[in-house]
Amino acid sequence: MARTSSIAIAVTSGMMALALAACSSSGGKQSTEAASAPASASGAPTMTVAFITHAAPGDTFWDLVRKGAEAAAAKGNIKLEYQSDPDGANQANLVQTAIDKKVDGIAVTLAKPDAMKANVEKALAGGIPVVALNGGIDQWKSMGVLEYFGQDEKIAGEAAGARLKTDGAKKALCVIQEQGHVGLEARCDGTKASFPDTEKIYVTGTDMPSVQAAITSKLQQDPGIDRVLTLGAPFALTAAKSVKDASSSAKVVTFDTNKELVTAIKNGQVEWAVDQQPFLQGYLAVDSLWLYKTNGNVIGGGQATLTGPAFIDKTNVTAVEQFAAGGTR
Repeated sequence: MARTSSIAIAVTSGMMALALAACSSSGGKQSTEAASAPASASGAPTMTVAFITHAAPGDTFWDLVRKGAEAAAAKGNIKLEYQSDPDGANQANLVQTAIDKKVDGIAVTLAKPDAMKANVEKALAGGIPVVALNGGIDQWKSMGVLEYFGQDEKIAGEAAGARLKTDGAKKALCVIQEQGHVGLEARCDGTKASFPDTEKIYVTGTDMPSVQAAITSKLQQDPGIDRVLTLGAPFALTAAKSVKDASSSAKVVTFDTNKELVTAIKNGQVEWAVDQQPFLQGYLAVDSLWLYKTNGNVIGGGQATLTGPAFIDKTNVTAVEQFAAGGTR
């Protein structure tokens, strides 16, 4: 609770700073402050932000992150340059390209921190502010990154494991769709910490037919598996097909959502999802760079700003459904 409170205070403080800035524009120093104020939405862009993720093609999770980033960019009249590559070395090269272009800020995921470290530190040394989101919660501080927005994946995994125990599960299969991704590993490790009878399986997330086949085969080999825990909404929907193919009675649970996944929870095809609010991650990452440039604000007080975890299940899915239909949850 203390951590959650600090997040709320930090975000609220940023909002208050915006409100105060708006009020001061009509005060006694109007003409002086107007000269240094950022351009309005109808003028030239206030800044250019490179938004660089490890998103794999076709992963709908990143559509939500990008929409959040675009919403913040539109609000601040920011030129947003979004790029992604699941390969750590290639993602690092995208950071180098942003440095060469002399962008005003970089928002980056650190799912493969060892590959990203040198170029992230190079950007910072060159005076380009960098914030992190979604991946790298244990590494961002050591790189000198300003802020982090996301969930603590180990804690989220522990929460998922505790939920499995409460649900009366016997054995869980944790499906990792990308090897070397520190966040995905932390989710499964956290789950196993709370629910010891958890087994990992590695699949190639960019090849969904092979994902379906691998889960089906595992369920056929081990009928004791009664929960399939996936780490992304598209994989949960595929796992539901695998359960049917294997004539298994296993239930599907997952991390992360999209419009189709919310529908699947509502109709009982998926039991529940751990929600980390990807739209919010994208929005806060971009907005934080705008706040830093225009008002010197830093969100979080030196701690990660947590956007999850929370559970979405049949008891509360209706409240989320309308936003999922709009493509933001």
